[in-house]
Amino acid sequence: MATINYLTRIEFDNGVSAKATEIIQSLKLSRILLVTDPGLYRSEVYRRFADRLGPLVQGVFHDTPQNPDEAAVEQAAQRYLEARCDGIVALGGGSSIDLAKGAAIRATHDGPLQSYAAIHGGVARITSQVAPVVAVPTTAGTGSEVGRATLITLRTGEKLGLISPYLIPRVAICDPELTLSLPPGLTAATGMDALTHCLETFVSPLVNPPAEAIAIDGLARAARWIKTAVSDGGNIEARWQMMMAALQGGLTFQKGLGAVHAMSHPLGALAGVKLHHGTLNAVILPVVYDYNLDATPQWKQDSIRRALGLDGNASVSDWIRQLNRDLNLPASLSEMGVTRAMVKGLVQGALQDHSNASNPKPLAEQDYHALFTSLIDG
Repeated sequence: MATINYLTRIEFDNGVSAKATEIIQSLKLSRILLVTDPGLYRSEVYRRFADRLGPLVQGVFHDTPQNPDEAAVEQAAQRYLEARCDGIVALGGGSSIDLAKGAAIRATHDGPLQSYAAIHGGVARITSQVAPVVAVPTTAGTGSEVGRATLITLRTGEKLGLISPYLIPRVAICDPELTLSLPPGLTAATGMDALTHCLETFVSPLVNPPAEAIAIDGLARAARWIKTAVSDGGNIEARWQMMMAALQGGLTFQKGLGAVHAMSHPLGALAGVKLHHGTLNAVILPVVYDYNLDATPQWKQDSIRRALGLDGNASVSDWIRQLNRDLNLPASLSEMGVTRAMVKGLVQGALQDHSNASNPKPLAEQDYHALFTSLIDG
């Protein structure tokens, strides 16, 4: 078992989730709210994990929506308070972990959730009183298990980032064996989420060489193993490598993301359309990469090609598009149900998103309009 201390404590190994009780108790926690999603709640993975925790679990919230919203956060926070819990364990993908972080704020902080959004000056309002969170990812993509942010769709319809070092889970329990039953489509979508995190943070102009070193290694790892994980879900080596790539993506996006996420966040908040975050990133990534190309230093372009195993001046965006095809992911937003009528609101959401500021090349309203439109028209 590897114990890694980088931003937070990370327990990473095949089968390490079997030690969850011991790990949680080492944090002096004794009354846990277990947060998960409806599908996982009905699974053998959930049953085994909950049985291991036994009486530590004093409450369960299993209604996490695909894109966590304010109403679900408040319900989870209320359950936390009613059960007099002293910590939250999130079992699941990025949605469950994000919801747990939102509930950790809501249960311990007064005022509307909107006031804690980064774009409203909320970073300084989130204090050390945040309920402690332990993250147990069951997908390999989000990186939220080591991230300082949570994305919540508010009642206003905005999907906003709440960001604070206090939101980083106290421990991330990363067990690749928990991803063995993940179906191919979800393996592909979450894997592309990890790949996108590594690539987008690497090209971000903010200065953070340690994060860039992690990002380029994670990118090479994801590029090498994603197809194997999708085609051979029982391959534990591929699952281990993809969970590590996802973890690396989460570690490196402390540096800052860019226009891919500025666009995918408002898309994820669309009413009446359920859009998976990782799939959105996969579709958007090649278009944004090309947009940023003339603002991306040559040495970074060369490093990316080496990580992907490409020669000379081979097109990175074409490689991504081909990978999406190989993984049976959509080629356009229109395939996912996004229409031109939605573009105006999406553009405004992207401009206001916290990830917009760290894109390599500035984007104005007309730039986002052109990008969204090109992805809808195909």
